[in-house]
Amino acid sequence: MAETTVTTQVKSPLRPVSKEGLEKLAANAKANPDVVKSLKVKTVCEGQFRNLTYVRDLPAHVIDEPPSLLGQDTAPNPSEAVLACLGSCLSVGIHANAVMRGITLTKLELELEGDINITGVWGIGDLSEKRLGFTDIRVKVDLEGDATREELEELVAHSNYWSPVANTLRLPVNMEVSLA
Repeated sequence: MAETTVTTQVKSPLRPVSKEGLEKLAANAKANPDVVKSLKVKTVCEGQFRNLTYVRDLPAHVIDEPPSLLGQDTAPNPSEAVLACLGSCLSVGIHANAVMRGITLTKLELELEGDINITGVWGIGDLSEKRLGFTDIRVKVDLEGDATREELEELVAHSNYWSPVANTLRLPVNMEVSLA
């Protein structure tokens, strides 16, 4: 009789976040709950639709458009960047909350897609009345760790609720755009 071999794949935990650092951040936030920080970036148009955005002292973050929107296709377009920012913010929140709850994650991947009508592109296309911006965004979180499915679902829901970027997309924001 042939012997059957069962192989179990052991997954490594994600690179850990300092629980002590998270606890210190949480304590500071609880001690000063009304602190509002202003974030600053500078965007410079290189030409065509390629833009360089500078954040702190980091290398430029490039934003471009695909050829279908007359860009050079060298980087994500602004709407894709919004989805990327949402995915990253949710990922950070999920990972931080997993650490705080003692859950070790071995996989954290997010797939995002958003529906956007681009026929009024930059106010030069079809200018009939319509919803501008994303109308629907769907996020699928592929998450594995040493927790039950229910615990992982609650972790994702909690992180979504507290995500600054998700809330920026969900809630009205006061915004002013003016000539310098």
